[in-house]
Amino acid sequence: MGWHRTMITPPSPLQHNKPSQIQLRQHAQWLLFLIFAITINMVEASLPSLGPWFKPGLANIITLLVLFIWGAKAALILATARVIVSALLIGTLFTPTFIIAISATLSSTLVMVIFYMLIPKPKTITISLLGATVHITVQFIVVETLFIQQHALYYLLPPLLFLACITGWLNGAIAAYTLKHFSLRGLNNQL
Repeated sequence: MGWHRTMITPPSPLQHNKPSQIQLRQHAQWLLFLIFAITINMVEASLPSLGPWFKPGLANIITLLVLFIWGAKAALILATARVIVSALLIGTLFTPTFIIAISATLSSTLVMVIFYMLIPKPKTITISLLGATVHITVQFIVVETLFIQQHALYYLLPPLLFLACITGWLNGAIAAYTLKHFSLRGLNNQL
């Protein structure tokens, strides 16, 4: 009976554009993930570096979770928003640090998204390793191209790529554990 009523009476334009309870809950959950990512990013920014422009990239765990839960678009938006909001809060917006961070983050997230979409059954560790290696490589390219212009800088890249592989593997393993044990994959289907 209710089904026939909705078929006979078309919804008004105001009702049609009104987000559903499911959409509102998904947006709220995504915003919570963004807040976690920004918090992790800011804490990590206050810690000493393991090498030039090298941090463990713990906020990338959140990007991985969002990629595997809500997909490519949500992960790209989260990664971009995380860097911009963190830079606003820290006070580094439009500085060399911001340019390096946004370039590396967008590049690594795009690579993770592309491989996530191309690989039939993607693993979080594989996607994380790809993202980590692209992130550190793009940082070096941006620094060398825009700021330092010394090819000798690339001698530092191999040991930092090794560290990136370690942290990328760990971040991917943490994301996989979180997805498996906390049933986060079902978030996009929750009421």
